Parts: sequence; structure tokens; C-alpha cells
Amino acid sequence: MDAVVYKGPHEVAVEEVEEPEIEHPNDVLIDITTSCICGSDLHMYEGRTAAEPGIVFGHENVGIVTETGEAVTDLEIGDRVVAPFNVACGFCENCENGKTGFCTTVNPGFAGGAYGYVAMGPYKGGQAEKLRIPFADFNALKLPEGDEHEDAFSLLADVFPTGWHGLELANFEAGDSVAIYGAGPVGLMAAYSAKIRGAAEIYVVDRVESRLDLAEEHCDATPINFEESDPVEQIKEIHGGGVDKGVDAVGYQAVDPDKEGSSTYDPARENPAVVINNLIRTVKPTGELGIPGLYVPEDPGAPDDMAAQGRIGIDFGLLFEKGQALGTGQCNVKEYNRELRDLIIEGRADPSWLVSHRVGLEEAPEMYEAFDNREEGVTKVLLEP
Repeated sequence: MDAVVYKGPHEVAVEEVEEPEIEHPNDVLIDITTSCICGSDLHMYEGRTAAEPGIVFGHENVGIVTETGEAVTDLEIGDRVVAPFNVACGFCENCENGKTGFCTTVNPGFAGGAYGYVAMGPYKGGQAEKLRIPFADFNALKLPEGDEHEDAFSLLADVFPTGWHGLELANFEAGDSVAIYGAGPVGLMAAYSAKIRGAAEIYVVDRVESRLDLAEEHCDATPINFEESDPVEQIKEIHGGGVDKGVDAVGYQAVDPDKEGSSTYDPARENPAVVINNLIRTVKPTGELGIPGLYVPEDPGAPDDMAAQGRIGIDFGLLFEKGQALGTGQCNVKEYNRELRDLIIEGRADPSWLVSHRVGLEEAPEMYEAFDNREEGVTKVLLEP
């Protein structure tokens, strides 16, 4: 079968690989109907992780069940499903407590597993024609038959729940004001989630105008372009002080507006602490921060030796002085995906506006390059085998 294979920094190729097989009685196989390119994939694509060539990418997957293991009881051939990017067992202590992003069974020696991602276990990705889903009764979420809402349902694998999770990490409540740094897919979904959940005010910080336009149009957010002036001061001038909650939807490859570089994405402008420190300044005393943006324990392409070891210069004294709290960690998708699916089915949510491109699998190399360059109009790319 054809699949998107990592070849080395800034290079992927569509190549023929072995088809997956049932390896355990709890497995199912699916024919992929949609797989998404994620901002997290770019960290590997850019050579900013320990990923080795040969990985099949793709952790956001929708498909049709074509084969079931003998122990599978809840799924049948022909079922349409979406798989959380988390691979989880369902029975370890963390899974029993709903923390499926930190399963201790599926990836020995590490809390958490995922499809097609470095250090996240032996699970091949779904940017391919077929995918094996382990512990399938637990992991696969059934969808209505047919192809309705395909774009929206594909976002249930990661970015819609992860945006929602960013608010949960900050203990967001209806009526809160919130500042979201990053208008990539997760940041836009955090802003959309804040709108759905009754935010009083929403501010979205980025520099890509097409993404800020989406935040304003679909999330009723106030767009803040950090290239124009200090985003903290822009928000405070409008809001009149610190906001209640903040979300970091950027992570460790954040761009620092005070650093010189090109107007497109430039690693020379990176400062892995700038977003967290700006959030500390943006959020009011006793406010809370949610940090779903990715941070890593090792970064081969870091701007300095400390960041290369996963250590960054957070303004902890100011955080302490303001009595702020923060929550971090990848999303436990199963905690949210069922209710978000039902919101989509009932017409109360439709995140499909995020999707900018649906293309054939063979176009993956070109779309990776465009997404990595943060080109205007490239927000969420879906691949169709």
C-alpha cells in the first residue's frame, strides 16, 4: 500500500510499504478515508525530534473497518470510525482515570502512545491506505454511516479535542475572558471551543493574517498580530487589564517578535519561552494557564544549549507573584471526542471551516512544505488515499 514516509529533515515521500495485519485479537483494520497533516508532524518533518527515516506519519485518522480480531465485540466490518491520536489500553490506572494520553501499557517505559510518532510506540501512522487500530473496542469511536461531516469528524482525532483540552487545563468557565496564543489548528479550535462554551471575550494572537481572519470570522475573536506591537499590551489596551484565562497553542517553536529574521517562518527567530512568558503577563493575578502546545525533553535544533535539553527560561517569579496556576500535557482525546461528535451530529458545532485543503495522498510532500512554511490560506490539510 502507499503511505507517507519520513525520509529526513524537510522531506517526506509517498512510498509502498507493507500492509498492516491483525496482530492481536483486539485489533481491527480500517481502510483510511481521511488522514490529516498535524502541526505536531512538522516537528518531525523539520528534524526537530529524534525521528528516524522510515516512520509512516499520520495520527489523525478516519476510516471503514475491514477486518476485526476475534476478541473485538463492539465493532463490525463496515463500521465508520475515527481513532483518537492516543493509543490506549483502557485498563491501566491512567486509562481508568480518563488519562488516556498517558497510558502505561501501550508503550513500555513511556506514559503515552500514538500512531506514527517518534517515541510513541510501534504504531504506524494513517497517512496511508490502511491502518491497524489496537485495543479497538476502546479506541475506535463509531461515526454515522455514509460520508456526511467527514471533514468535521476527522478533526475529532486530535485538534478539536485538543483545543477543548486547552481550556480544560485552564479551568475555563462560561463568562471568562481568554487569550489564546497561536492561530494554527489547535489555537483556532481552542478559540472555537471558547465561543461554544460561552466566553465573554476571546483574543487570538498570531501573525498569519488568513488565520487571524478565521479566528475573527468563526470564533468571534479579537485578532492580535504580534508583529505589529507587543501582544500583551494590545490585549490589555482593549480589555483594560489581565484576562481570566490563557492558552498556549504554540509550543516550543514559538517565534519571538523581538528577534530579527524573515517574515516567513524562520528558526533564527525562535524563543521557546516567549509564549508562556507572554501568557503570564497577559493573564490576571490568580488567573490560570492551559498549555497544550508541545514541549519536548530534547530538541536537536534548539536555539541554545539549555533549550536543547528541554529547559526554558520561564518567568517563574512573576508567575508566583501573580498567584497563577497552570496545567500542561497532551490531550486525553477520549475524554471529549464522544460529546464533540454528538455536537457535530446535532448541528451545534461544525469545525469543518478549519479545513483549507483536501487532497490526494500523492500530494502530501507539497502540502507538508506549504504547511511548514505557514503559507497564507493553509490551515488544515486532509489527505485522501
